[in-house]
Amino acid sequence: MTLRSARIIACGTVGNGVAFRMIYFRTRVITLALLIVGGATASAADASTDAAVSVLTSKQVIEILDDTVNWYRTLATQQQAATQPSDLLILYANRQIANEVVGLAFDIARANAELLSSQENAESASAPASSADRLAQENTDVDTQVENLQKDIKRDSTQQLAMLKAKKNLLDTMSDYVEQNDPKVADANDLKAQIDAIASTVPQLSIPTNGPVTPTAGAAATTQPSAVSLPIAGKSGIWDLSLAALGLHRKLKTIDLIDTGSAKLARLFAADSAPSEAKLKAYTARSDSLVQEARNADAEAQKVLRNQFDTLAWLFKQTSGVLLPLDKAQVQLKQYQHNLASWRSATEAEFQEALSALGIRLAILAAMLFVVWVLAEVWKRTVVRFIHETRRRYQLLLVQRIVMWIAMVTIVGLNFTTDFSSFATFAGLLTAGLAVAMQSVLVSVVGYFFLIGKYGIRVGDRIQIGAVIGEVIDIGLVRMHLMELNSAGPLGPTGRVVAFANLIVFQASGGLFKQIPGVTLSWHESTLDLPGGSDYAALKGRLLAAVGAVLAKYQDELTRQTREIERSTATVSGDSMAQVQMHLSEGRMVALIRYPVHGEHAAQIDEEVAQAVLDVIAKTPHPPARLPPNS
Repeated sequence: MTLRSARIIACGTVGNGVAFRMIYFRTRVITLALLIVGGATASAADASTDAAVSVLTSKQVIEILDDTVNWYRTLATQQQAATQPSDLLILYANRQIANEVVGLAFDIARANAELLSSQENAESASAPASSADRLAQENTDVDTQVENLQKDIKRDSTQQLAMLKAKKNLLDTMSDYVEQNDPKVADANDLKAQIDAIASTVPQLSIPTNGPVTPTAGAAATTQPSAVSLPIAGKSGIWDLSLAALGLHRKLKTIDLIDTGSAKLARLFAADSAPSEAKLKAYTARSDSLVQEARNADAEAQKVLRNQFDTLAWLFKQTSGVLLPLDKAQVQLKQYQHNLASWRSATEAEFQEALSALGIRLAILAAMLFVVWVLAEVWKRTVVRFIHETRRRYQLLLVQRIVMWIAMVTIVGLNFTTDFSSFATFAGLLTAGLAVAMQSVLVSVVGYFFLIGKYGIRVGDRIQIGAVIGEVIDIGLVRMHLMELNSAGPLGPTGRVVAFANLIVFQASGGLFKQIPGVTLSWHESTLDLPGGSDYAALKGRLLAAVGAVLAKYQDELTRQTREIERSTATVSGDSMAQVQMHLSEGRMVALIRYPVHGEHAAQIDEEVAQAVLDVIAKTPHPPARLPPNS
């Protein structure tokens, strides 16, 4: 049954007209859906079989733009690495080349996008009716049916017209959807949108829709980075030379990395040039064949050939618009790589020079330290060989160590610094800080040299510091240690070790008391209340005789130590004899008895003197006097 028969039956049969048209409408909608699915499949199949006129695919175009923009951004790294005037010249040249290469990449992308658009238009024109075309035809049929119904239907026309208008709205909606989602049209539009989006990510360049790429004001401003010159090898310290060598090594790595990226981009352009060359060769061969056909063609055939010539010329022009920028970009990249090679050669020379200077400075430092060590060793051997006194040898060896380390630290500091004035300033500030922070320690170190001087102390000396009496067992650079001795009764060790800082020699309170080496002589005193009414002159004589008898047993040792004192101090100390002085105190006669003792038998002498004095008082006819304790 044809569409015309269905329309006649609908007009003749009013009762069944509405039901029939409902069935007809549903059938056409189902058929339309099947046609859409079948049309889309057929379009995809036809597109896959057509010969492509575009040189590159959308994926290849985006890959070229991404790699080119990423490569262009390495200019910022070059700008940071440029530290010499020659580096800035190379940077300027590379920036100009990079600007041109980026512009060529966008020219390639836009030319290929035009080829893609023309290819899609050609496929649409040569392919069978697509889904959109069939929908348009269906829409036209519906409009014709509406017009026929308005002429033929006399009854129930309102319901039928409403149904047909609903169908027309459905067809319009489906037609718009198919046009918007056509994969060929969408692919070309998406590619152009992506090209514009990538162009917007390069704010340093002004990339117009058509035309060359020009640097903006911001790009021109960034071509003049602040240059920081490397230190001169002959006037630099080890520290600056080391930093310069490390900086040059990093620069070499940066140049190698940029050169690797440039080589990769050049290979990409070379690989994409091959399809363009093949296309141009094919177009040339086709042109030659058309020329041969045109020689024997009639007027109608020549008209067709003229259209083919026009199409072929347009394709040749567009393909050339892809190939020429590709070739130009490869030439520019070769110049770019040549600039990088020159930059690397200059940097390599600077790096070798810095390494040589650094090696020479390190060798000089090692030689100077070796000379100081040799002199210190000679000093040490000389002291050990010719100085036999232990105390003097220890002092000279200590000075030798101090001088050696000061000389080594000074040499190292001078070799690591570039400017001596800055080193002197740094050393002054460091010394001032140490003097404030370590004041007590430094004073103790200075006090050490006072303690080991001519009238200083040594290990084994018996000294008194404040109320502490002890024997020196160690003298350090900062403090000394004493073995404490019992001050009450016989002088013996208490078992305790007392430590004192060497700065005690500069303190006014406390005081440091030291006996002459080898001398333990000291004077003790005792006071005695004499009985009243006695013969004081005779009593004085008996006391002197009693104390003298006690000291006679120790006289030789006392005399020797007295002579040692006179020899050491160049003064006359007198004889080491007992003394008794009489004086009045509160109406009574008091006798002051003074006598020498030496450290080894001091307690024994005190005891014997006290016993002898008591014996003398006991033999006096008057009541015995009270004996005060020893002072």
